[in-house]
Amino acid sequence: MTPDLHDLIGYAAATLTTVSFIPQAAKSWSTRDLSGVSLTMYSLFTLGVALWLIYGVMLGAWPIIVANAITLALAGMVLALKLIHR
Repeated sequence: MTPDLHDLIGYAAATLTTVSFIPQAAKSWSTRDLSGVSLTMYSLFTLGVALWLIYGVMLGAWPIIVANAITLALAGMVLALKLIHR
């Protein structure tokens, strides 16, 4: 595969996985009802996303950096709301 195709696949995957968190973040923000959200799962997930972001920065891989920076912000917001409203 050409490098351009690699990036295109990376950005498509990053877009889909990042956008998938928007409904949860929006619902959590508007309702403040996080009773169905697992604190353990979101804590581990947020840490994992932070590590993916660090990995992307170390590689200089922009699809990984952009996707995980946005996902970290969304997941971090949901995690913070869960901690505040438990």
